[in-house]
Amino acid sequence: MAELRDLVIDAEHAATLARFWSEALDGYRIAPYDDAELARLKAEGIDSPEGDPTVLLEPLDGAGPRIFVQTVPELKSVKNRLHLDLWAADHERERDRLIGLGAEIAAEHPEWTTLTDPQGNEFCLMR
Repeated sequence: MAELRDLVIDAEHAATLARFWSEALDGYRIAPYDDAELARLKAEGIDSPEGDPTVLLEPLDGAGPRIFVQTVPELKSVKNRLHLDLWAADHERERDRLIGLGAEIAAEHPEWTTLTDPQGNEFCLMR
């Protein structure tokens, strides 16, 4: 039986969007770049983590799926086929916090708010 291992979010610029999601999600951080990762980037002609086309967000406690943010060549043009549903005890406060990080409200519904991340990917904040 298959197990969920990773979630992957497409991006125009992976490092920028990874910073948004590392701040948006409780318990996740951008994985540190050790010498091996820096060498991998250098071998690909990339001078710094800012240019990394695939940035890893790791769960702080080791539980839960890893999240990769990957640069793709095409711009987002239609609704996501898969999106994240988030929840917070104080919906309005969390909505405002996410907006402060760069999210935008796409729609308000009685049971959730649909938002977009800074690169246009939809996600929902449940009430």
